Amino acid sequence: MLSNGSLVGICSKMTSPAQQETPLGDWHETLLRVRYAETDKMGIVYYANYLVWFEIGRTEYCRARGFSYRDMEESDDAFLVVAETYCRYKAAAYYDDELVIRTHITELRRRSLRFGYEIVRISDGQIVSEGETGHVVTDSNGRVRSFPEGYAQRLLASPIVKTTPTAGNIVPDEEGPE
Repeated sequence: MLSNGSLVGICSKMTSPAQQETPLGDWHETLLRVRYAETDKMGIVYYANYLVWFEIGRTEYCRARGFSYRDMEESDDAFLVVAETYCRYKAAAYYDDELVIRTHITELRRRSLRFGYEIVRISDGQIVSEGETGHVVTDSNGRVRSFPEGYAQRLLASPIVKTTPTAGNIVPDEEGPE
């Protein structure tokens, strides 16, 4: 028989893949502000945008570790193909909300990896969504291959590149120009 504490732990693992007890890599945080084009008529974020934001999170995660998708593709003929996605919507996000995309590695294998995500509203700390993407490493012909030398180690390493909270001007300066 399970105690309530054990049952809660099991249920959260089934519905919250981003909430692993021991993430493989450090969390990386990327800030963004919800743009008008990302919302519906009621000012609520359209559901598919969360997957776009997951991509932003994993792209910035890699950049903070000194490489980009383009580096892998052009230099090593290796592509991270999205094979699976999961997103759980926990609260609405609205036009002009400032959000932080939290990204980390949840699983890393020779030919695949998983990223876990949380998207948090900065104003109140509310987790608005959490999810996971599963990726397979392929070559340019779509054949599954192993990670090129060094990339797996870099993915698990601490960030080596300092990123600014406003990378890409996604969250504009509130004070504006002087």
